[in-house]
Order: sequence, then C-alpha cells, then structure tokens
Amino acid sequence: MKSNSVYYLALILVSVIWGVNFGISRFGMEVFTPEIFAFFRFGLAVPILFAVLKWTEGSMKVDKRDLLKLALIGFFGVTVLEILVMYSIKYTTLANASLLNVAPWPIFAALFAPFFTKEVMTPRLAIGGLVALIGVVLIILGGSNGFDFSSEYMLGNILALSISLIGALFNLACMPLMKKYSPLRVSSWYMLFGTILMFPITLGGWHAVQMTDFTISVWGAIAYNVVLCTVAAFVLWNLSMNKVGAAKANFYRYFVPASATVTGALFFNEQIFVAQIAGGLVIVLGLAFIAMEKKPKIAVELGS
Repeated sequence: MKSNSVYYLALILVSVIWGVNFGISRFGMEVFTPEIFAFFRFGLAVPILFAVLKWTEGSMKVDKRDLLKLALIGFFGVTVLEILVMYSIKYTTLANASLLNVAPWPIFAALFAPFFTKEVMTPRLAIGGLVALIGVVLIILGGSNGFDFSSEYMLGNILALSISLIGALFNLACMPLMKKYSPLRVSSWYMLFGTILMFPITLGGWHAVQMTDFTISVWGAIAYNVVLCTVAAFVLWNLSMNKVGAAKANFYRYFVPASATVTGALFFNEQIFVAQIAGGLVIVLGLAFIAMEKKPKIAVELGS
C-alpha cells in the first residue's frame, strides 16, 4: 500500500476530475453538439500530448506492427465510447445511464483482466469492490430520480451497459502495450486515431457553431476538458493503472458519481440527499479496503 499510495491518490484525483466534468461540460454544450465538443476535447489534446511526449522522451515513434492495435483501441476507447455515452443518455434516464455506465465497468475489468494481464481476483478485491458498488448504488439511486426498468428505456439501458463492457476492455487492451511503451506514448497514439475516426461524425454540426457564442464559461469548459480531463487525466490514469493493475484501478472509477453529485450541488444547486452522503462514505471504505492489500497478485511487473 505504501509504495503505491501515490498511484491510488492519482486514481482518486482523476476520478474527481472526470466527475466534476459532468457539470463543467454543460457550459460547452451551450455552443457545441456533444460530438463536436468531444472532437474539440480530444483534437486539441492530441498535439499537446505529442509535444509533451517529444519533450520528455525524445521520440514519438511506435512500431508499425502496433499501429493497428492502437487504431483499434482508439476507435473503441475514444470514438465508439463517446458516441455510446451520447446516445445512452438520449434513450434512457440520467440515473439509469449513470448506474449502468459506472457500476459494472470495474466488475468487467476484474473479470476479463486475466485475459490481458496476470492479475487475479483476490478476496480483498472482491469484497472491497462489492462494498464500493453498494456506495455507488446509494449515490445514484439515493437522489431524486431512481432506476427505471420501463421498456421504453431498454435501448438506452443496453447502450449504457455496453459502455461499461467496452470501456473495461479498452482499459485492459492498453496494458500489454504499456509493457513496451510509456503510458504517455500509448495515450497519445490511441487518442490520435480515436480523434481522426471521430471527425466524420461531426460533419453535420459545424454550421451551427458561432464564435460569438464563445463566452468565458465556454472557453473555460474547453480548457478544463482538454488540459485536465484529457491530457492530465488520461496519462495519470494509464500510469497509475499500469502500476497497481487494471482490476484494482478501475474500482476507483466509483469516485466519479460521488464527485459529480458534489459538483451538481455546488454549481447547479442540485440537492444532496442523506443516502448519497452515506454512499460516498461507503465508497471510501470499500476502496480503502482494496488499497490496503499487502501482496499484489500480479506475476509480471508491468513497465512504465
């Protein structure tokens, strides 16, 4: 725990950054369609990532045989996931989307981790993850809107659940490449491919973008998404995930709904309920229990 504490703290920080972004992004949506805003987010982040990569590592190259892998990871992890997020919210309730998007993701990551790494599901990981999952359910369902099983939301529910599965596989697929390259290099390349493949989806919405609508809040939302939510967050997440293991790391996504709830209260006067406060405390307990594991069950140390 002591040697990896900085990486656990980084995972928490990234989850908080992503959670806050649920509120921050609302300002950007005043000007952009969701797909164009996502394209701005990743498109502006890519040159920054490659500039930092060149500055810190002196080279930006990857082997030609790895380009297809990186392109596939970028397609599913950036392009497809962004589309699914947009349409899951469109076809189901926010509570449904939040629960099905966030809650199963770490579970899928833990289940499929053995196919990509040497990680195994330990009793501590299973117990801590279950406790944290209960906290997530309390936060999401403890709000003003509960989970709705109506058939009219079935498509959106399936899309939201698929986000968890694809997202977990996306994270795991990065792990073998991070044995060979740094997390920064892997992030830069898959984000480049994901952004390029996202561009055709934006073609129908550019005519509606007006520069006169770019307020300070909009510029702030863009800067937050590019610098913190994408460049810093993705690199920090991949670096930390590479150190502690994908199965453990993904359970720290459970801080996302907690920080999103707090952001809604601070910026949009949304009410926080007692059940949600209790859920936040339960998440902390579950993840602290996971982080206290003394003997990591990873047979091969992953290089950075």
